[in-house]
Amino acid sequence: MGRFVERFALVLSDNGFPRMPARVFVGLLAAEQETRTAAELAQQLRVSPAAISGAVRYLEQVGLVAREREPGQRSDHYRIFSNAWYEALTRRDQMLLRFEQVLREGIDAVGTESLAGLRLDETRQFFEYMRGEMPRLLAQWREQRSKKGQG
Repeated sequence: MGRFVERFALVLSDNGFPRMPARVFVGLLAAEQETRTAAELAQQLRVSPAAISGAVRYLEQVGLVAREREPGQRSDHYRIFSNAWYEALTRRDQMLLRFEQVLREGIDAVGTESLAGLRLDETRQFFEYMRGEMPRLLAQWREQRSKKGQG
């Protein structure tokens, strides 16, 4: 299992995901338990609790992990949202819109007919297309999960 965690975390980090948050995310994803404490994650990944703390903070900010505390216990427990990827992609809509807005500024700055302006506009059009298609794709995913009784 440890090998899988490291391998998948490496794939995520090769694609822009920060390394330690990737390891913690995959560690939670592959855990048999629904929740894990920072100490359990630190032991599993053979890192310091401080490394876990920073990674979990990042994962909470991007909406992939929730922090919980059991009544009467002092340590936090972390869980992955069951629809973590869905939620992460849903929030990408705002990111894509910001990309489009900034690209429009760049196009205005270099001119719409310049080579740079044409490249920037092609990039803007791509993000606009992806933002337009995302709701349809996410709706299809919800429908597929409903059919399988997971929704």
